[in-house]
Amino acid sequence: MQRRQVFRYGAAGVGALGLTLLVGWWREDGPGAPEPTGQRPLSLSAMDFRLTDHDGNDVGPQTLIGRPSMVFFGFTYCPDVCPTTLSDISGWLDELGEEAKRMNVVFITVDPERDTVDAMAEYVGYFHQAIRGWTGPEQQIARAIDGFRATYEKVAADGDYYTMNHTASVFLFDAKGQFVTMIDYHEPREFAVPKIRRALKEETTGAT
Repeated sequence: MQRRQVFRYGAAGVGALGLTLLVGWWREDGPGAPEPTGQRPLSLSAMDFRLTDHDGNDVGPQTLIGRPSMVFFGFTYCPDVCPTTLSDISGWLDELGEEAKRMNVVFITVDPERDTVDAMAEYVGYFHQAIRGWTGPEQQIARAIDGFRATYEKVAADGDYYTMNHTASVFLFDAKGQFVTMIDYHEPREFAVPKIRRALKEETTGAT
C-alpha cells in the first residue's frame, strides 16, 4: 500500500515538474516568449543618421520610407560574406522581376575609412543595378548601426591590414518604415523571396 502511494506521489511530482518546465520554456524560449527588449530594430522614422549614397546624394532613414526596403551592412574589402550576400540579393531581385522596382535596396558600409563614395560606386556596380551603396562619417555609421540594432567591430590583422566583423543578415522593412523580418546569411532563395514578398504585400495592404 505504502509503495503504491509513494509511486503515485512520485509520479505526480514528476508531472508537476514537467509542467513547470514546459511553462517556463514556453515563456522564456518557446512561442510564448516576449520580443527580446532592445534587440528589435527601431522603425526607420525613429532612426537618426545622415549618410551619402554612391552618387553623392545625402541620404538617411527618411529616404527609405515610402517603399519596402532591404538593408545590408558590410564593406568592400569583405572576402566572402558581403559578395556572397550581395550576389544572393541580386538573385532575389531578378526573381522578383518588375516587383523589384518597388523596393529600396541599400548596402551600408561599416568601413568608412576605406569605403569612399567612389569605392562604393565601383563595388555595387558589380551587382544588381537596384542596389545602392551608402557611406559616411564613422559617427553616422555608428548611429545607423545602433538604430538597426546591428553590430560591427574592427579586427586587426597582419601589419596595417584589418578586417571587419559585422551583422550578416539582411533587414526587411515595410513601406511605412516598420521592421518586418530578417533574412539570414545563406538563407535559401525559396525562403528569402517569400519574406521579401511579405514586405511588398504589406505595402499593398497599407495602401488599400
